[in-house]
Amino acid sequence: MGSATPAAAGAGRKPWRRWIVAIHRDAGYLCAALTVVYAVSGIAVNHIHGWNPNYRIVREERRFEPIPVTSKDEMAARIVELLDLPGPPRDSFRSKPEKIALFYDGWSVEADVVAGKAAIERPRERAVFADVNFLHLNRARGLWTWVADLYAVGLALLAGTGIFILKGRQGLGGRGKWLVAAGLGVPLAFLLVLRWI
Repeated sequence: MGSATPAAAGAGRKPWRRWIVAIHRDAGYLCAALTVVYAVSGIAVNHIHGWNPNYRIVREERRFEPIPVTSKDEMAARIVELLDLPGPPRDSFRSKPEKIALFYDGWSVEADVVAGKAAIERPRERAVFADVNFLHLNRARGLWTWVADLYAVGLALLAGTGIFILKGRQGLGGRGKWLVAAGLGVPLAFLLVLRWI
């Protein structure tokens, strides 16, 4: 007798298991791209205490003809003219007689009028990170909220169907139950230590 054909082998599989495999497979395909988006953004946002994942600061050094130390407003107006800045600043501050800082919306200029040096600092969006964080943090709102909710349902389907795909020692009845318990134990242990002890 020859070995069983693939069709015959599949015939012994329980109908509900075929549905679980199909749902898991298709949900995995649908969620693959968004999982990468949320993973990249999640790592970036997790380290927000050490960097700004959305913006980087670009510093530009400029030179100009030194000017005399006068009043803050006169110095500010002269710096605007010499550096061809867009109009008067929103605010200004003089830390020393020869040093003045000009503040615009979201960026600034620091100048030493005696040395004839200025540093312009402007924020620039980080490529990729700003966009994935925009989606992950649901800054789009509206229709994107529904997309994000459907993605969360897709992840729940992946988790729920994934634990039932394999049978026997490799499945939930064997090593699977220990891995599920370990996965549940990690957040519970952190909650216990960080919130309740």
